[in-house]
Amino acid sequence: MGRLDGKVAFVTGAGGGIGTEICKSFIAEGARVLAGDVHLNLAEAAADASGGGDKIIPVRLDVTDKQNVCEGLARAAQAFGHIDILCNAAGGSTPDDARVTDAPEDEFWRAIKLDLFGTFLVCKYGIPYLQQAGGGSIINFSSMVALMALSDRDCYTAAKGGVHALTRSLALEYAASRIRVNAIAPGLTLSERVRHLVGEREELRKLADQCLLGPCEPADMAHVAVYLASDESRRTTGQTIPVDSGVTIY
Repeated sequence: MGRLDGKVAFVTGAGGGIGTEICKSFIAEGARVLAGDVHLNLAEAAADASGGGDKIIPVRLDVTDKQNVCEGLARAAQAFGHIDILCNAAGGSTPDDARVTDAPEDEFWRAIKLDLFGTFLVCKYGIPYLQQAGGGSIINFSSMVALMALSDRDCYTAAKGGVHALTRSLALEYAASRIRVNAIAPGLTLSERVRHLVGEREELRKLADQCLLGPCEPADMAHVAVYLASDESRRTTGQTIPVDSGVTIY
């Protein structure tokens, strides 16, 4: 018996390294999944990698587009009957980020729109589905930069700090609907893209050296996501859980 048997998950950013591992783990634990990514081919690849067959539906999903989000949620509910889990894994930073006096304003709004507004939209239009199901779990993705100072990342820091704060307020507001709201705060996580960047950027190599147990893998985030999606976390809400190999204790 899987830990997520009978549950339906709506996963954004499914084509990324972390998102793909989450889809695989959710399927392995018995969930049915709508796997959304702004790049349909990556969502399809995640679905194939999960081995879920007709238990996972890949869709093109732009979390910054209200209509697209609403259509994706409706498709998940129509295909699987209900939605129990919202997993907001879509997001990310770019090399254009910098300290506030140097960062391009366009990069600030890109980060806010994708990381914070995208999470806001999925929660805004997804929570009614969880209420209809009698409760559920929302898993947001913050970052270690919301919990510690890291230079030259002020756009991403602002966006992920917003996710951290939003997670706490939603947990308070929707507890009466039996909805748990938590966030995962990844540290340096060695997706394929990040592996290449570590080889190219000295600051990332230094950050990797600070990981007490070695850099994280996407599967490390998926393990915590399964816990937060499952009934094992029925008394856990309003928390941001660092999965960072000890970096934020420095």
